[in-house]
Amino acid sequence: MSEPTTPLTPLTSPAPVTLQRVPSATVRLQLHREFTFDHARALLDDFAALGISHLYTSPITTAQPGSTHGYDVVDPTRVNPELGGEPALERLVDALHARGMGLIVDIVPNHMGVGGAHNAWWLDVLESGPDSAYANFFDIEWQPSNPALRNKVLAPFLGESYADALAGGRLQLAYDDAAARLAIAYYDHRFPIALADYSALLRAGNNDTATHAVADRFAALGTIRSLRTRRERADEARNALRDLATTEAGAAHIAEAVRTLNAQPDQLDALMARQHWRLAHWCTANDEINWRRFFDIGSLAGLRMERAEVFEATHALLFRLYRLGWIDGVRIDHVDGLADPAAYCRQLRRRLQAEHAARPADRLTSHPWIVVEKILAHDEAMRSDWGVDGTSGYDFMNQVGALLHDAHGETALTQGWLEWIGAPAAEAPFSATAVAARRQILHAHFAAELDAAASALHAVAQQERSSHDVTWHAIRRALAEVIVHFPVYRTYASTQQRDAQDTAILQSAMSGAAACLRRIDQPVLGWLDTWLGGQPAGQDKLRQLALRRCQQLSSPVAAKAVEDTACYRYGRLLSRNEVGADPGEFSMSANAFHHAMQKRALTWPHAMLTTATHDHKRGEDVRARLAVLSERPAQWLAAAHQWRTEHAGWVRHLPTGPAPSPAAQWMLYQTLVGIWPAGLDWHDTDAVRELAERVAQWQEKAQREAKLRTDWFAPDAEYEAASRDFVLTLLTGEAAQTFLPSLSAFVQSVAPAAAINGLAQTLLRTTLPGVPDLYQGADFWDPSLVDPDNRRPVDYAARHRALRALQTHADNTLAPLLAHWTDGRIKQAVLARALALRAALPAVFESGDYQPLAVTGSGAQHVFAFARTHGADAIVVIVPLHASALLGHTATPAFATGVWRDTTVCLPSALSQIPLHSAFDGQALQSPRLALGQVLAHLPVALLHT
Repeated sequence: MSEPTTPLTPLTSPAPVTLQRVPSATVRLQLHREFTFDHARALLDDFAALGISHLYTSPITTAQPGSTHGYDVVDPTRVNPELGGEPALERLVDALHARGMGLIVDIVPNHMGVGGAHNAWWLDVLESGPDSAYANFFDIEWQPSNPALRNKVLAPFLGESYADALAGGRLQLAYDDAAARLAIAYYDHRFPIALADYSALLRAGNNDTATHAVADRFAALGTIRSLRTRRERADEARNALRDLATTEAGAAHIAEAVRTLNAQPDQLDALMARQHWRLAHWCTANDEINWRRFFDIGSLAGLRMERAEVFEATHALLFRLYRLGWIDGVRIDHVDGLADPAAYCRQLRRRLQAEHAARPADRLTSHPWIVVEKILAHDEAMRSDWGVDGTSGYDFMNQVGALLHDAHGETALTQGWLEWIGAPAAEAPFSATAVAARRQILHAHFAAELDAAASALHAVAQQERSSHDVTWHAIRRALAEVIVHFPVYRTYASTQQRDAQDTAILQSAMSGAAACLRRIDQPVLGWLDTWLGGQPAGQDKLRQLALRRCQQLSSPVAAKAVEDTACYRYGRLLSRNEVGADPGEFSMSANAFHHAMQKRALTWPHAMLTTATHDHKRGEDVRARLAVLSERPAQWLAAAHQWRTEHAGWVRHLPTGPAPSPAAQWMLYQTLVGIWPAGLDWHDTDAVRELAERVAQWQEKAQREAKLRTDWFAPDAEYEAASRDFVLTLLTGEAAQTFLPSLSAFVQSVAPAAAINGLAQTLLRTTLPGVPDLYQGADFWDPSLVDPDNRRPVDYAARHRALRALQTHADNTLAPLLAHWTDGRIKQAVLARALALRAALPAVFESGDYQPLAVTGSGAQHVFAFARTHGADAIVVIVPLHASALLGHTATPAFATGVWRDTTVCLPSALSQIPLHSAFDGQALQSPRLALGQVLAHLPVALLHT
């Protein structure tokens, strides 16, 4: 990572030390051991100069060693030492405060990282089972229907069968001197042995008095009934073992006992059979897991955050840091995974508020800023009673993306996609792809969770005479179809009767399920309707458990099926296949977008606005470019068919079908159009080779996520190799000499319009109601793909130089940057000027109203404009829409003189008689109507202010 060396000053006057109520603008940083708190600190002058008020970081608590994202937390009570630990965090916070800035952190209440050897809570559970102090921290079913797992935890961490691992000597007993713990070792994994087995192990093969004395301590634990006393005595016994191991004779006895057992596979097997865990191949998890995972990831275990002791233990560090004034708010990861998201958010708000009065006087804000990662389905409203400031912005990313798409291209692109893959028109709706993916994911990846939910519901059925004959299998069949047809991620009924919004959701799911169930099973839907919140659960523990199991099942199924499967199968236009978006919703009209923003201004004025995230499948400017294809469907279809014909000879025909498949080939061409740098010379072999490797890695992930010809569980090596060869042939092999100039020419033809989309998206994000977020490095053009591509190192030195130059000419027009628009500086400049205006007019952006502006004239359909006012202060924002037709064949994202003709934006009366000043080119305008030819004469977007 390149770092700036010369500090920058803000583009506006320094912010006051006392923070505003909510952040003005955030920058998201992905922290890991190669990019630590100190690396972030070195960039603060640049972020301040850009207009950022708060850093917003990935999780800062201790994660699995080497974690590149921080969501696999193993110790929520400590700041991650790989990031520099608490001392480095304090240095960062001090530097932020010196610049009038603050810190927002991502928190992970839903799950923890397990496996490996670093989660002390999890290791204690493996060692002590249901008697562990942390047995109820994790969402474990200790009495599942499978008798082999009663009072045990399935440990699906083996990369091979249990028998092969044991026979191959890869399961070995080991003694850890530091922890004074005996555990089975499997590569980096550790599975602690129950303390009840220590006595026999220590006594085996020796008569040493000291060793036997320690063994007696462990043996005595079994006679103690009090859990608290037993834990105290266990600590004493462990300390005695630690002391024994420091002696030469004791260490030798322990080593000999371990060696002897490892030499006897049958005895080792017998020992493992007695433990509170059951080792298994990782692929068994989907069928037999008896604890809740994060999605279907076996290394992330769900937490019982609804339990008070779990909440307090996992948030103690957060509360302390908030009390110290080190952090000012949080982003809650995967809120839908929690048992009761609403109750959790309200509890978190109360606890942070309780710490508020103790904060330093110079860090007092009116309240902590809290946003949640929430995926909202089409027409799903965010709940307003959670006590949060809104979502983390995936809904906005969807809305602004849809605005950029031209509805006129939908029919042609839909037909072109279906003809390309040879599918009938009946398969056109994305919903059909999503339902098929939901069914596959539920039964193949969440079978164990479905079984557990069905069992919980069956227990409820057996409580009442009227439902006594409702069988487990019938419940499972009916529940499966309800989950498959869920229109949203989940419902939120608790012990009370569900609300009208949840009732409508359930009725939609029930209707879809009824159409797919046999008539004999349809009556079960009535019982499910009752049990899933139709009647209050009250104090009925079985009803509460059943409701929780079902609500915590529908959410991960939706996420894996829609985001991680269907979005990789449905390829009509990949710019609409994004986290939080519905690929079936092709576009959004200007009027609908205005309505959504008016509602946002009234309901969620402080929610986050983002267009790029650590989760995105394609960078914001990749999507902005692909959106241009909705304006030019004929051009895209012609090019794609030409390339398909030219490359037919390099498609391999395997017994399983062509490689790559037609759908994968279509998506590959779109991806190449989306990420090919506008300024890249196709003769630059090194740059093209690097891009080819990125695309090949993306393609492998995309095809595995699609789960059609290959997948993560059982990769088809032959298909994947053939698909990779196809990519390399196109970009660096035999086809390159004809394909690269053709691809480059196509990109050059759409890139100027794409750049206008990118600038419009940037300006809208920074001026609409909400808090704009900048994903790391996206102040320049963002050509990234899905992770890990979107987490590559950022060239901050280049961004630093651009900011320095912008400061030098702070009062000048940005128009000269258009001559070099491909380098990204124009995007950064638009962002910086917009954020500077936010700092100068905070009330307008924090609480100003939102007024759609009428547009008249021949180009009215290509303009989107609005005003925001607060008292005497106001801004006006004007951006082009679907401007490809207006650009002609220009190589620059600028409009020729006369292209807008009679198009004007009508100002409200309050603004029509006062001068408006351009933040981008210094123009002063005053008129009831703003002529687009004048407003957009120097730059393709406009930001005016009083």
